[in-house]
Order: sequence, then structure tokens, then C-alpha cells
Amino acid sequence: MKTFKAHLHEKLEDGEFRDLFEEERELLRIGLRVAEARTKSGLSQRELARRANITQQQVSRIENGSNCNLATLLRVCRALNLACVVNNA
Repeated sequence: MKTFKAHLHEKLEDGEFRDLFEEERELLRIGLRVAEARTKSGLSQRELARRANITQQQVSRIENGSNCNLATLLRVCRALNLACVVNNA
């Protein structure tokens, strides 16, 4: 029986799968960064949502790595004083 790690390694050989996997990984990284910044600022999701003029549900979706539109992400980043920079490395 294959381990998960072996199965994932095999799947990552497929370029299309690898691209989608990396996209999801980046969404999760962004979500974690937002959640960490919010917590460090002492804000609840509701308080951040109010500052960013979005719903608490939208904050939750971002923090959980769900796809959101760029305008919403920018509002959250501004409310947290985070730079929204794409890393091209």
C-alpha cells in the first residue's frame, strides 16, 4: 500500500496537478498570514471584517484558504497594514 507522501509525489509529476496543488498551497499560505496578523493585532474576525468593510464570513474564507476576489483581499490587507506582494521567485 502506498503512503500518502508517495502518492502525492507521484501525482506531482503531472504538471497540471502540480500547478493546481501549488495554487492551493499559496492560498493557504495567504490565509495563514492573514490569520496570524489578525491574531497579533488582537482582532476578532468580526472586528477585522468591520474594519475592511466586508463580512465575517469573507474573513473566514480567506483565512481558510478559499479563493476570494482581489478587492476583498486588498481590503483585508489594508485593514491589517499588510503588504500584498506577489512573490515571483
